[in-house]
Amino acid sequence: MVRDLRLLWRRRGDALQPALFALLVVVLFALALGGENASVSKVAGAVLWLAVLLAGLLALDTLFRGDAEDGSLEQWMLAPVPLAWLVGVRTFMHWATTALPLLLATPFLAELLHLPRGQLPVLLASLALGTPLLSLLGAVVAALTVGMRRSGILVALLALPLYVPVLVFGAGSVAASAQGLDPVGALLLLGAGLVVSLVLAPLAAAAAIRIALN
Repeated sequence: MVRDLRLLWRRRGDALQPALFALLVVVLFALALGGENASVSKVAGAVLWLAVLLAGLLALDTLFRGDAEDGSLEQWMLAPVPLAWLVGVRTFMHWATTALPLLLATPFLAELLHLPRGQLPVLLASLALGTPLLSLLGAVVAALTVGMRRSGILVALLALPLYVPVLVFGAGSVAASAQGLDPVGALLLLGAGLVVSLVLAPLAAAAAIRIALN
């Protein structure tokens, strides 16, 4: 984690790209909808979820690629700790540097889209459960393509089908709250997916890295 933080500090400009991209998506949606409070607030939850998803997808290709290019992945395989543990730590750092700043900025972005304040707790809960799940699923996809050159579009094509259920349940919980329905069911499904992914995703990504390197 300390090493990843040092590398992040050296690439401060690159680290800000996901947050700036999400802000750009939110602003463009607000402009496209005409800036009317009634029309913007109806889709605010879906827009924020889509902005966070696309911002995480933007940084997904670099999750393991830098380590593969400088030979660090080979050192990971020789380390005295399980490879899945190192993958889990890297995935956590990816979430902390891409999704966590957006999660902290969500109240500000929600104000830009005139999201009703009663829906904000549901939105924050869905993002807190869904964004780690997106990072874990993305880690598996990034590990599968780590041995390929110029795989940016391939990563997106492989990751988007896995991201769709998370987007549906995450944005659906906010929509249910807006309609006066109980959003707990969608949040529980996100939580269940997160628990399963915490166990299986690092193992699958570690296996994919071994296949790619061998």
